[in-house]
Amino acid sequence: DWEYPNACGLTCDTSGRDAYGELLGELRKSFGNDNLITSAITADGSEGGKIDAVDYAGAAQHLDWYLPMTYDFFGAFAAQGPTAPHSPLTSYPGIPTEGFNSDAAISKLKSLGIPSEKLLLGIGFYGRGWTGVTQTEPGGSATGAAKGTYEDGIEDYKVLKGSCPVSGTVAGTAYAHCGNDWWSYDTPETIGTKMEYKNEQGLGGTFFWELSGDTTNGELIKAIS
Repeated sequence: DWEYPNACGLTCDTSGRDAYGELLGELRKSFGNDNLITSAITADGSEGGKIDAVDYAGAAQHLDWYLPMTYDFFGAFAAQGPTAPHSPLTSYPGIPTEGFNSDAAISKLKSLGIPSEKLLLGIGFYGRGWTGVTQTEPGGSATGAAKGTYEDGIEDYKVLKGSCPVSGTVAGTAYAHCGNDWWSYDTPETIGTKMEYKNEQGLGGTFFWELSGDTTNGELIKAIS
């Protein structure tokens, strides 16, 4: 999980397009062919974005699965909004940044020649939210991050399903407006839609972050299976 080779995350990396693949090649030499090598990678499908900064196609020969992190596209790190679902499956009218959706990332990675069975679809078991929001539909302004159990702006699905029930769906995921707060998160129903997409695309499977966000009876992980 390298956030992000030849691009900027909390800090900026200037190792070039090939360093990531060289690292994976050394890992494969060390671990051999009988061990899994996987990598959580960017899901930035925008033009000239983080996928374009690295030779992910060339590096693909060295690993078993890519895990594009198809969540956290939008959130209260943009404190004033606009509100937007953090894990949209597709684009939608008014999306704040084109290419910031699951399908854009998967489509771009496949277009580079990466085999679909080496790509897993990421699901978030949590929501991201804002406060100071008056508009129910996505695209509203906000004043900051909604209160969360561990960290403001983020909350487990198991909490949100009761504290801020779904108001509607957009781009294959759900959103909820309750009081002044606005949250987006996946539900068993929207995960079902995403699993249909995963199957249509011939992807290698699914991964999620992270298990403690689910209900005690495993609503979300059951929806995946």
